[in-house]
Amino acid sequence: MTSQDGQAVATSSAELTTAHASAALLERLADKLGGRASVAAVFGEPVFREGITVVPVAQVGFGFGGGAGREKAGDKDGEGGGGGGGAGAKPLGFIEIKDGTATYKPIRDPWVDVALPLATLLVGVAGSKVMRAVAKARLGRHEKSD
Repeated sequence: MTSQDGQAVATSSAELTTAHASAALLERLADKLGGRASVAAVFGEPVFREGITVVPVAQVGFGFGGGAGREKAGDKDGEGGGGGGGAGAKPLGFIEIKDGTATYKPIRDPWVDVALPLATLLVGVAGSKVMRAVAKARLGRHEKSD
């Protein structure tokens, strides 16, 4: 075996070890996060008060990623690595159980109550001005042709 063959085998072995380490890291992350992704993460613990049960409801998301590296051709100092992850939760509402009846009550974003009517008003005002301008232009053309 030549020294080049030995170097190629060593490089290939290092690449496999790095790839295996990256795959193992991703599997561990998936196991850890997957174990936490349960019904309890979306539906919180029920709260009991005065004959009413309230169960909080949320939207939960997880994400993660990893990386690897290897030696560059002709460069003995090549390395790599990396990884990261995150989770987030957003309250959506709650389920109210009262007298044997369950009712879902969403939590609305307060900006929706302000922005939607305001946008509708602006579209209405702008639309009416455009329609008046178009009608006026048509009337002006009609009078000139007579």
